[in-house]
Amino acid sequence: MKKIITLLIVLFGFYSCNDILGKEEYEKVNWNAREATIKPSDSLEVGKSYLSVYSQIYSYSQHKTYNLTAMISIRNTSAKDTIYLSKVDYYDTHGALLKTYIDKPAYLTPMETIDIIINEVDDAGGTGGNFIFDWKTPKNCPEPIFEGVMTSTSGQQGLSFLTQAKRID
Repeated sequence: MKKIITLLIVLFGFYSCNDILGKEEYEKVNWNAREATIKPSDSLEVGKSYLSVYSQIYSYSQHKTYNLTAMISIRNTSAKDTIYLSKVDYYDTHGALLKTYIDKPAYLTPMETIDIIINEVDDAGGTGGNFIFDWKTPKNCPEPIFEGVMTSTSGQQGLSFLTQAKRID
């Protein structure tokens, strides 16, 4: 009886691990529900920001990498104005486009934060992944803040660090 219980526990453990790793990527943000219509008559200021993101970092040497989970935080810092993202693109280390998250305007309400999560098992971005954000704000509205928080809590060791976007246009 003990052997059967042990075998069931081991099989359940394997099933649980495979179930977690095999799941489709879950989109935390429903971008379609955030679609906004911007009229040409709206007097919005336009900007573009660059954010470096690390799906992997080097460990011990250039031949060994360590995977990270990346949380991309998009923050509207205005207490009164809605802001708009017009495009969000994710590139890998070599500059190849991995994913376009949005290519139609999406809104963020005042003081709202939304996140994009790059799972730890998704190492496509590599050691030099990049995000480009095209955004629009009403006149005299503060610019949005874009940050990346990279983490890993493998075993008894924890690692985390932050990157901040730079305006490029």
